[in-house]
Amino acid sequence: MKIAVVTDSGSGIEKSDIGNLFVIGMPFRIDGCEYFEGVNIDKRTFFDIMRNKEASFQTSQPSLYNVKELWDNILKEYDAIIHIALSSGLSASYKQTYALALDEYQGKVFVPDHHRVSVTQRGAIDSALSMIEDGYSPKEICDFIENTGLNSSIYIMVDTLKFLKKGGRVTPSAAALGELLRIKPVLQIQGGRLDAYKKVISTGVAKKTLVNALINDITTRFKTQYEEGRLGFGIAHSDDIEGAHEVEAMILKKLPKLKFNHIDYLSNLISCHTGPDAIGVGCYEIYKRNN
Repeated sequence: MKIAVVTDSGSGIEKSDIGNLFVIGMPFRIDGCEYFEGVNIDKRTFFDIMRNKEASFQTSQPSLYNVKELWDNILKEYDAIIHIALSSGLSASYKQTYALALDEYQGKVFVPDHHRVSVTQRGAIDSALSMIEDGYSPKEICDFIENTGLNSSIYIMVDTLKFLKKGGRVTPSAAALGELLRIKPVLQIQGGRLDAYKKVISTGVAKKTLVNALINDITTRFKTQYEEGRLGFGIAHSDDIEGAHEVEAMILKKLPKLKFNHIDYLSNLISCHTGPDAIGVGCYEIYKRNN
Protein backbone atom coordinates (compact mmCIF):
# COMPACT_ATOMS: atom_id res chain seq x y z
CA MET A 1 0.00 0.00 0.00
CA LYS A 2 1.40 3.38 -1.01
CA ILE A 3 0.87 5.91 1.81
CA ALA A 4 1.63 9.65 1.88
CA VAL A 5 1.88 11.97 4.87
CA VAL A 6 0.53 15.51 4.77
CA THR A 7 1.30 18.06 7.47
CA ASP A 8 1.36 21.82 7.91
CA SER A 9 4.13 24.28 8.59
CA GLY A 10 3.03 24.51 12.24
CA SER A 11 5.32 21.50 12.61
CA GLY A 12 8.32 23.69 11.81
CA ILE A 13 8.72 22.04 8.40
CA GLU A 14 8.28 24.53 5.57
CA LYS A 15 9.30 22.39 2.62
CA SER A 16 9.80 18.65 2.28
CA ASP A 17 12.66 16.83 0.60
CA ILE A 18 11.04 13.46 1.40
CA GLY A 19 9.10 11.99 -1.50
CA ASN A 20 5.96 10.96 0.38
CA LEU A 21 5.79 13.96 2.75
CA PHE A 22 3.77 17.01 1.68
CA VAL A 23 3.57 20.32 3.57
CA ILE A 24 0.80 22.93 3.62
CA GLY A 25 2.01 26.46 4.37
CA MET A 26 -0.04 27.88 7.24
CA PRO A 27 -1.59 31.27 6.44
CA PHE A 28 -1.18 34.37 8.58
CA ARG A 29 -1.67 38.10 8.10
CA ILE A 30 0.69 41.00 8.67
CA ASP A 31 -1.17 44.32 8.70
CA GLY A 32 -4.00 42.64 6.83
CA CYS A 33 -1.84 41.17 4.04
CA GLU A 34 -2.00 37.38 3.76
CA TYR A 35 1.16 35.28 3.68
CA PHE A 36 1.78 31.55 3.50
CA GLU A 37 4.70 30.14 5.45
CA GLY A 38 7.44 28.85 3.18
CA VAL A 39 5.66 30.19 0.09
CA ASN A 40 5.67 33.98 -0.21
CA ILE A 41 7.69 35.12 2.80
CA ASP A 42 11.04 33.96 4.19
CA LYS A 43 12.25 33.88 7.79
CA ARG A 44 14.51 36.91 7.44
CA THR A 45 11.74 39.12 6.10
CA PHE A 46 9.27 37.85 8.70
CA PHE A 47 11.53 38.59 11.66
CA ASP A 48 12.73 41.91 10.23
CA ILE A 49 9.10 43.05 10.19
CA MET A 50 8.49 41.64 13.66
CA ARG A 51 11.52 43.34 15.18
CA ASN A 52 11.43 46.69 13.40
CA LYS A 53 7.80 47.57 12.69
CA GLU A 54 4.69 48.02 14.81
CA ALA A 55 2.82 45.53 12.65
CA SER A 56 -0.29 43.53 13.44
CA PHE A 57 0.04 39.72 13.25
CA GLN A 58 -2.97 37.42 12.90
CA THR A 59 -2.99 33.65 12.41
CA SER A 60 -5.44 31.49 10.50
CA GLN A 61 -5.82 27.97 9.09
CA PRO A 62 -5.56 26.59 5.55
CA SER A 63 -8.61 26.85 3.32
CA LEU A 64 -10.44 23.57 2.80
CA TYR A 65 -10.32 24.22 -0.94
CA ASN A 66 -6.50 24.13 -0.86
CA VAL A 67 -6.47 21.05 1.38
CA LYS A 68 -8.92 19.22 -0.88
CA GLU A 69 -6.94 20.15 -3.99
CA LEU A 70 -3.73 18.79 -2.45
CA TRP A 71 -5.39 15.56 -1.33
CA ASP A 72 -6.91 14.98 -4.76
CA ASN A 73 -3.53 15.43 -6.46
CA ILE A 74 -1.76 13.12 -4.00
CA LEU A 75 -4.40 10.40 -4.35
CA LYS A 76 -3.64 10.19 -8.05
CA GLU A 77 -0.38 8.48 -7.05
CA TYR A 78 -1.01 7.19 -3.51
CA ASP A 79 -3.55 4.80 -2.00
CA ALA A 80 -3.99 6.66 1.28
CA ILE A 81 -3.02 9.84 3.13
CA ILE A 82 -2.26 10.40 6.81
CA HIS A 83 -2.87 14.09 7.51
CA ILE A 84 -1.05 15.29 10.64
CA ALA A 85 -2.55 18.71 11.31
CA LEU A 86 -1.75 21.24 14.01
CA SER A 87 -3.06 20.24 17.45
CA SER A 88 -6.82 20.51 17.92
CA GLY A 89 -6.06 22.46 21.11
CA LEU A 90 -4.41 25.30 19.20
CA SER A 91 -6.18 25.51 15.86
CA ALA A 92 -9.45 24.70 14.12
CA SER A 93 -7.40 23.10 11.34
CA TYR A 94 -7.73 19.60 12.80
CA LYS A 95 -11.52 19.73 13.12
CA GLN A 96 -11.94 21.04 9.59
CA THR A 97 -9.67 18.47 7.95
CA TYR A 98 -11.12 15.63 10.04
CA ALA A 99 -14.67 16.56 8.99
CA LEU A 100 -13.63 16.82 5.33
CA ALA A 101 -11.94 13.41 5.43
CA LEU A 102 -14.96 11.85 7.13
CA ASP A 103 -17.41 13.32 4.63
CA GLU A 104 -15.58 12.79 1.35
CA TYR A 105 -12.48 10.63 1.82
CA GLN A 106 -13.39 7.70 4.06
CA GLY A 107 -10.81 4.94 3.76
CA LYS A 108 -8.52 7.27 1.82
CA VAL A 109 -7.56 10.10 4.19
CA PHE A 110 -6.89 9.57 7.91
CA VAL A 111 -6.61 12.53 10.32
CA PRO A 112 -5.32 11.51 13.78
CA ASP A 113 -5.83 13.85 16.75
CA HIS A 114 -2.26 13.79 18.04
CA HIS A 115 -2.36 16.79 20.46
CA ARG A 116 1.00 18.10 19.27
CA VAL A 117 2.62 21.16 17.71
CA SER A 118 6.07 22.27 16.55
CA VAL A 119 8.84 19.85 17.59
CA THR A 120 6.43 17.30 19.05
CA GLN A 121 4.26 17.41 15.92
CA ARG A 122 7.42 16.76 13.94
CA GLY A 123 7.99 13.70 16.11
CA ALA A 124 4.58 12.35 15.09
CA ILE A 125 5.51 12.91 11.44
CA ASP A 126 8.82 11.09 11.83
CA SER A 127 7.04 8.16 13.52
CA ALA A 128 4.45 7.97 10.73
CA LEU A 129 7.12 7.95 8.01
CA SER A 130 9.10 5.21 9.78
CA MET A 131 5.99 3.09 10.31
CA ILE A 132 5.08 3.44 6.63
CA GLU A 133 8.51 2.09 5.73
CA ASP A 134 7.96 -0.82 8.12
CA GLY A 135 4.69 -1.76 6.43
CA TYR A 136 2.07 -0.60 8.92
CA SER A 137 -1.44 0.28 7.74
CA PRO A 138 -2.87 3.83 8.00
CA LYS A 139 -5.12 2.78 10.88
CA GLU A 140 -2.24 1.20 12.81
CA ILE A 141 -0.16 4.34 12.32
CA CYS A 142 -2.98 6.64 13.41
CA ASP A 143 -3.68 4.47 16.46
CA PHE A 144 -0.03 4.76 17.51
CA ILE A 145 0.05 8.53 16.96
CA GLU A 146 -3.17 9.08 18.92
CA ASN A 147 -2.30 6.67 21.74
CA THR A 148 1.11 8.30 22.30
CA GLY A 149 0.09 11.88 21.50
CA LEU A 150 -0.20 12.99 25.11
CA ASN A 151 3.24 11.53 25.90
CA SER A 152 4.85 14.81 24.93
CA SER A 153 5.84 18.06 26.57
CA ILE A 154 7.00 21.51 25.44
CA TYR A 155 8.34 24.49 27.42
CA ILE A 156 8.80 27.90 25.77
CA MET A 157 10.53 30.99 27.13
CA VAL A 158 9.26 34.27 25.71
CA ASP A 159 11.48 37.35 25.50
CA THR A 160 8.68 39.93 25.45
CA LEU A 161 5.05 40.11 26.56
CA LYS A 162 4.18 42.38 23.63
CA PHE A 163 2.91 39.66 21.31
CA LEU A 164 1.09 37.71 24.03
CA LYS A 165 -0.71 40.97 24.84
CA LYS A 166 -1.70 41.46 21.19
CA GLY A 167 -3.03 37.90 21.10
CA GLY A 168 -5.11 38.50 24.23
CA ARG A 169 -3.19 35.99 26.37
CA VAL A 170 -2.15 38.68 28.88
CA THR A 171 -3.89 41.94 29.75
CA PRO A 172 -2.32 45.28 28.71
CA SER A 173 -1.75 46.23 32.37
CA ALA A 174 -0.06 42.89 33.14
CA ALA A 175 2.09 43.23 30.03
CA ALA A 176 3.15 46.77 30.97
CA LEU A 177 4.08 45.69 34.50
CA GLY A 178 5.88 42.64 33.17
CA GLU A 179 7.96 44.70 30.75
CA LEU A 180 8.81 47.15 33.54
CA LEU A 181 10.00 44.33 35.81
CA ARG A 182 11.67 42.52 32.89
CA ILE A 183 9.60 39.40 33.51
CA LYS A 184 10.25 36.49 31.15
CA PRO A 185 7.23 34.18 30.94
CA VAL A 186 7.84 30.47 30.54
CA LEU A 187 4.92 28.73 28.84
CA GLN A 188 4.07 25.06 28.48
CA ILE A 189 2.21 22.93 25.97
CA GLN A 190 0.72 19.78 27.47
CA GLY A 191 -1.95 18.01 25.48
CA GLY A 192 -1.74 20.54 22.68
CA ARG A 193 -2.79 23.59 24.72
CA LEU A 194 -0.65 26.64 25.48
CA ASP A 195 -0.65 27.60 29.17
CA ALA A 196 1.47 29.54 31.65
CA TYR A 197 4.18 27.60 33.48
CA LYS A 198 6.28 30.13 35.42
CA LYS A 199 7.16 33.81 35.44
CA VAL A 200 10.82 34.54 36.06
CA ILE A 201 13.12 37.53 35.92
CA SER A 202 16.00 37.54 33.42
CA THR A 203 16.77 35.48 30.35
CA GLY A 204 19.32 33.38 32.21
CA VAL A 205 16.79 32.22 34.79
CA ALA A 206 14.28 31.51 32.02
CA LYS A 207 16.77 29.23 30.26
CA LYS A 208 17.50 27.36 33.49
CA THR A 209 13.75 26.97 34.03
CA LEU A 210 13.36 25.45 30.56
CA VAL A 211 16.20 23.03 31.14
CA ASN A 212 15.05 21.93 34.59
CA ALA A 213 11.44 21.48 33.46
CA LEU A 214 12.39 19.30 30.50
CA ILE A 215 14.87 17.20 32.47
CA ASN A 216 12.28 16.66 35.20
CA ASP A 217 9.81 15.34 32.61
CA ILE A 218 12.44 13.09 31.04
CA THR A 219 13.48 11.57 34.35
CA THR A 220 9.98 11.20 35.83
CA ARG A 221 6.96 11.23 33.48
CA PHE A 222 8.83 9.75 30.54
CA LYS A 223 11.53 7.76 32.31
CA THR A 224 10.47 4.44 30.76
CA GLN A 225 10.33 5.82 27.22
CA TYR A 226 13.72 7.51 27.68
CA GLU A 227 15.42 4.38 29.02
CA GLU A 228 13.95 2.27 26.20
CA GLY A 229 15.00 4.69 23.45
CA ARG A 230 11.42 5.70 22.65
CA LEU A 231 11.75 9.42 23.41
CA GLY A 232 12.62 12.09 20.88
CA PHE A 233 13.87 15.61 21.62
CA GLY A 234 13.75 18.93 19.82
CA ILE A 235 14.58 22.60 20.24
CA ALA A 236 12.90 25.40 18.33
CA HIS A 237 13.52 29.14 18.37
CA SER A 238 12.17 32.33 16.88
CA ASP A 239 15.38 33.72 15.40
CA ASP A 240 17.76 33.00 18.29
CA ILE A 241 19.95 30.11 17.16
CA GLU A 242 22.72 31.02 19.62
CA GLY A 243 20.30 30.89 22.53
CA ALA A 244 18.94 27.56 21.27
CA HIS A 245 22.42 26.04 21.20
CA GLU A 246 23.12 27.43 24.68
CA VAL A 247 20.02 25.65 25.99
CA GLU A 248 21.11 22.50 24.16
CA ALA A 249 24.51 22.62 25.90
CA MET A 250 22.86 23.13 29.31
CA ILE A 251 20.70 20.03 28.80
CA LEU A 252 23.55 17.90 27.48
CA LYS A 253 25.66 18.84 30.49
CA LYS A 254 23.09 17.08 32.69
CA LEU A 255 22.09 14.33 30.26
CA PRO A 256 25.16 13.79 28.04
CA LYS A 257 23.75 10.73 26.24
CA LEU A 258 20.67 12.58 25.02
CA LYS A 259 20.53 13.35 21.28
CA PHE A 260 18.35 16.06 19.77
CA ASN A 261 16.41 15.02 16.70
CA HIS A 262 15.83 18.60 15.52
CA ILE A 263 17.07 22.12 16.29
CA ASP A 264 15.19 24.53 14.06
CA TYR A 265 13.00 27.60 13.78
CA LEU A 266 9.62 27.82 15.43
CA SER A 267 6.98 28.11 12.76
CA ASN A 268 5.91 31.63 11.83
CA LEU A 269 2.45 30.66 13.04
CA ILE A 270 3.73 30.10 16.59
CA SER A 271 6.14 33.05 16.41
CA CYS A 272 3.18 35.36 15.71
CA HIS A 273 2.16 34.67 19.32
CA THR A 274 5.57 34.44 21.02
CA GLY A 275 7.44 37.21 19.23
CA PRO A 276 11.16 37.04 18.37
CA ASP A 277 13.87 35.43 20.52
CA ALA A 278 11.61 32.77 22.00
CA ILE A 279 13.14 29.34 22.67
CA GLY A 280 11.22 26.12 23.09
CA VAL A 281 12.34 22.65 24.18
CA GLY A 282 10.29 19.50 23.81
CA CYS A 283 10.29 15.75 24.28
CA TYR A 284 7.88 13.25 22.75
CA GLU A 285 7.31 9.51 22.47
CA ILE A 286 8.39 8.10 19.11
CA TYR A 287 8.06 4.85 17.21
CA LYS A 288 11.16 2.76 17.78
CA ARG A 289 12.19 0.65 14.83
CA ASN A 290 13.36 -2.88 15.46
CA ASN A 291 16.42 -2.66 13.22
